[in-house]
Amino acid sequence: MKSTPRGPLTRTSSRIAAVLVAASLLAVAGCSSSDDDGETSADGTQGAGGGDTSIDLVGFAVIQSAYDDLADAFAATDEGKGVTVAGSFGASGAQSRAVIAGQDADLVALSLTPDVQNIADEGLIAPDWASDEHQGIVSDSVVVLAVRPGNPKNIQGWDDLIQPGVGIVTADPGTSGSAKWNLLGAYSQALGDSNDTAAAEAYLGKFIDNVVSWNDSGRTATDAFVKGTGDVLISYENEAIAARASGVELDYVVPDTTFLIENPAAVTTTASQAAKDFLDYVRSDAGQEILIAHGFRSVSGVTPSADVEGANDPANPFPDVTIITVEDLGGWSTVNDELFDKENGLVTQLRG
Repeated sequence: MKSTPRGPLTRTSSRIAAVLVAASLLAVAGCSSSDDDGETSADGTQGAGGGDTSIDLVGFAVIQSAYDDLADAFAATDEGKGVTVAGSFGASGAQSRAVIAGQDADLVALSLTPDVQNIADEGLIAPDWASDEHQGIVSDSVVVLAVRPGNPKNIQGWDDLIQPGVGIVTADPGTSGSAKWNLLGAYSQALGDSNDTAAAEAYLGKFIDNVVSWNDSGRTATDAFVKGTGDVLISYENEAIAARASGVELDYVVPDTTFLIENPAAVTTTASQAAKDFLDYVRSDAGQEILIAHGFRSVSGVTPSADVEGANDPANPFPDVTIITVEDLGGWSTVNDELFDKENGLVTQLRG
């Protein structure tokens, strides 16, 4: 049941390139997110290159600051000269639907593989978009538990979340890819080595009973937590790292067993060569270093070379933990039917 972690997930000794994570969670600290209603935000635009070639990027909310830096770095390459990246960021599912409905997009970078696949199913992305060695994934992270400074509820792992009086903040799986990762983390760790589905269902029921705030996206969940709601935020590791790097006061716990978050990206069928080159850059070692600096785990084994500001241990930002993947649970088709179906899914039933 438990996966053998991929190389970059288990690194313990190397240090990564120093690119400071700055603005990602500043919006969380004070500004209202345009993602509040779960619909597309169109104001997250990053210029790069100042030239006459523009790439329309449609992304999920959490990756905005990383892609801003990726666009700037790409503009400094031969392939990126004269290229501008115009970004639109919001909840992953809403972004996917917007592209299907006609929003201009050369490159999509979303939270979940199904959100990209839904666009491909409409003929707007090539059928083989996930045929590369990383199955279309460009960044990894894991599910973590963000807590108040000093961890006053002494939350050390999943078992502590279902204790009486613990208020959980998370995103809503009806709108957010982040929420699915969070709930998969809660469910899968309770399966244990014996794949005990009854124990996992019982755990998830208690977990859901303790949720005090469902939110449209991972970003708005973080916003609610930072503003004082609940005791623990179920979040991406990169989101917690970025929050701390930008000055938000929170601690975070990486559970001994947790879930692998895999974020895909793909170009559309009408994308320019510049968009294809930009995606190649995101996948390159240089692009992966920028993602690492924003708290993401590399999909390609790029070796960190400097501290990651905001990590619990900046010199060892990605601790070695037991990783469970969506493939361990049977793949997206299985988990979407069994857990997230809007009528008969386990999560739907437990929420009542």
